[in-house]
Amino acid sequence: MKTAFLKIALLGSVALIAGCENTDGYSTFTGEAGALVAGGDFGNATLNNSQIQSGEKTFVSNLAHRFAEEVPTTINFEFNSARIDAQSAAVLRQQADWIRQFPEVRFKVYGHTDAVGSASYNYGLGKRRANAVVRVLSQYGISRSRLEAVVSQGETQPLIMTENRERQNRRTVTEVTGFVRRHPTVMDGRYAQIIYRDYVESAVVPTTLTGIENSVTAGSTE
Repeated sequence: MKTAFLKIALLGSVALIAGCENTDGYSTFTGEAGALVAGGDFGNATLNNSQIQSGEKTFVSNLAHRFAEEVPTTINFEFNSARIDAQSAAVLRQQADWIRQFPEVRFKVYGHTDAVGSASYNYGLGKRRANAVVRVLSQYGISRSRLEAVVSQGETQPLIMTENRERQNRRTVTEVTGFVRRHPTVMDGRYAQIIYRDYVESAVVPTTLTGIENSVTAGSTE
């Protein structure tokens, strides 16, 4: 009788310990205190805190919102084309004039397509559209090194959910993404000087850019 009681007690203890086991495979008895907090992704939190404390994350976020509010960030394309028409070229000139105010800032150009055609073809088409925008912005005096991160989203992020042709889905979007590495004003942390730059003087369009829209629209279709 006594032996049976001890067996029952032992089995109960094993069950209790097993119940304390964590679904991630860690034991509350053997795991290091705090080992499972946030899944171990403290590196991301540290990076975020560093960017917040330095002012970089807040500045980039605010600048991205300002860019989207002050100039059109999107241009559209004809079906199966990466050709930039006169209307789109005028929008890109506005983008370039705005971007020229902030030589410390990098931008990404995202290329998109509608859902007609294969995914692999549309990925390439989205990339050609993004590259076409980068070429025009560089003609307007923006360094390619600030637009080097050209991304294609293909047909994966439609604005209008349809399998048919849709012009709104055939687009590129220009976005603020961060700072140019090793730029002196950024390395010194002089964010106020960047923010309060003389916008009017720095945004003057060089006279040598006259007529670029015409040369763009006369180019060949990709």
